[in-house]
Amino acid sequence: MLDFMDSNYFDNYLPILIFIGLAVAISLIVVILSWLRGASNPDAEKLSAYECGFDAFSNSRGKFDVRFYLVAILFIIFDLEIAFLFPWAITLGNIGLFGFWSMMLFLAVLTIGFIYEWKKGALEWD
Repeated sequence: MLDFMDSNYFDNYLPILIFIGLAVAISLIVVILSWLRGASNPDAEKLSAYECGFDAFSNSRGKFDVRFYLVAILFIIFDLEIAFLFPWAITLGNIGLFGFWSMMLFLAVLTIGFIYEWKKGALEWD
């Protein structure tokens, strides 16, 4: 049974506790010093919302082009699917021909989906 009152048990974790304490102390010191010493000169330009290099819209409930969302969703879908290639490439020597052909099937489905999106005009920006 592990005795929690054993001094060796706490000696093992003492460097970690010291490191966490120093990290918290240094972080707080830096934040407090930057807050105290930092110049605060707000003006209308600094307080205005910055959105893609142009002035913010007057009404936040106005119409917004759905193509922004479509491009973002397509990017996320294809980007996440391509991320599966990295672990596959690392373990290719261990998974053999079944793993190779499974990924080829996955890439074929991905390519068919990409061609479908291309033909539907989802990637066009008119």
